[in-house]
Amino acid sequence: MVPSKRLYILLISGIILAATLAIFLGIPSSIAITLLLDIVVLGLMVVDGLRVRSHRVQISRELPPRLSVGQDNPVFLNVKSANTNAVVQISDYYPSEFKVSVSTLRAAVANNTTQGLTYTVHPTQRGEFSWGDIQIRQLGSWGLAWDNWKIPQSLTVKVYPDLIGLRSLSIRLTLQSSGVNRQRQLGIGTEFAELRNYRTGEDLRFIDWKATARRLGTGNTSPLVRVLEPEKEQTLLILLDRGRLMTARVQNLQRFDWGLNATLSLALAGLYRGDRVGVGVFDRQMHAWIPPERGQHHLSQLIDRLTPIQPVLLESDYLGAVTNFVKQQTRRCLVVIITDLVDVTASAELLAALTKLAPRYLPFCVTLRDPQVDRLAQTPTEGETIAAYTRAVALDLLAQRQLAFAQLKQKGVLVLDAPANQITNQLVDRYLLLKARNQL
Repeated sequence: MVPSKRLYILLISGIILAATLAIFLGIPSSIAITLLLDIVVLGLMVVDGLRVRSHRVQISRELPPRLSVGQDNPVFLNVKSANTNAVVQISDYYPSEFKVSVSTLRAAVANNTTQGLTYTVHPTQRGEFSWGDIQIRQLGSWGLAWDNWKIPQSLTVKVYPDLIGLRSLSIRLTLQSSGVNRQRQLGIGTEFAELRNYRTGEDLRFIDWKATARRLGTGNTSPLVRVLEPEKEQTLLILLDRGRLMTARVQNLQRFDWGLNATLSLALAGLYRGDRVGVGVFDRQMHAWIPPERGQHHLSQLIDRLTPIQPVLLESDYLGAVTNFVKQQTRRCLVVIITDLVDVTASAELLAALTKLAPRYLPFCVTLRDPQVDRLAQTPTEGETIAAYTRAVALDLLAQRQLAFAQLKQKGVLVLDAPANQITNQLVDRYLLLKARNQL
């Protein structure tokens, strides 16, 4: 039982009343009257608090089955009142590692109704976490006391990679596949899609003369053109670095988590395009290897296998990872390495590994830049020595990265360098563009 603000106001009013009565009745009488009033008020508070227990609200919590790291995950609380109006304050014992939109929820619920309350939690790391009980305060009908109690709803929750982002990407890819946002173009791809009537201005090289000749026999003289689309059932291999560089935090998430989100999104895009998708996670050795498969069921396997993996403070062996990969995959495929680099000297092994892939495979180097470095490099300084030095360092880091990327491009390596929090969308768009252009 917790006193309310109204109770404190009444007690303070009693003190003021005692001072007033002391002028007319004397101090002893005023003290006696004040004490009597306080006893009455406190007694009413106890009664008010005890009366709540007979009509306490009922509360249930609803959580997503799997929480997404780095996203605002909604939590729903359903508050059901009894046969009286209820004013409640609710504190949910969410994991302390989570950020939360609001720590205490307040609501006024009409009698015999159910009201839904919502707040969001923002996990910044993956894994299992303990969720505690629900703490409730319900105000008595006289407004003198709060009844304070707990509803036992402890449970263990799991935080996965960004599944919310995967659902959004899945909708986008479905729309594209069904033709809502997709236009087939002549000459793009190598796989036959359909024959259709020739349109004025189209390239005559794509007319199917044999099909047109057969059609002339039916009396229809309109030429037919071949529509090609990107080849399906190719192979996409993703190598995700979990070494020292991937342990740094960028925008409240470890760089590895950004890379893992990008890996799963790219895998989803590949599976939607009919490719066989495989994933390897490496540091000094190949920590996990999931052979390439096709089909949407493969995504669930990737999520289950990759979710428990955490980055480690070890220097990554790029040459070892590439050597291991070459043993596993002999046919030409798109090889995407998701990592980060510092400069040409520190990343010499990465450059050598990617160069080794270039003649036989199509290597694609994806690096996750810290947007804070971009902001520091773009922020003008006004004579402050420390700020000027910081900006100079940021500019030098960006210049070193560009030099390393230039060397990779000279060796035939595809490159994508983007802020970590933007890497997923840019990587998926780049992959879809590669498929559309049939570069593999």
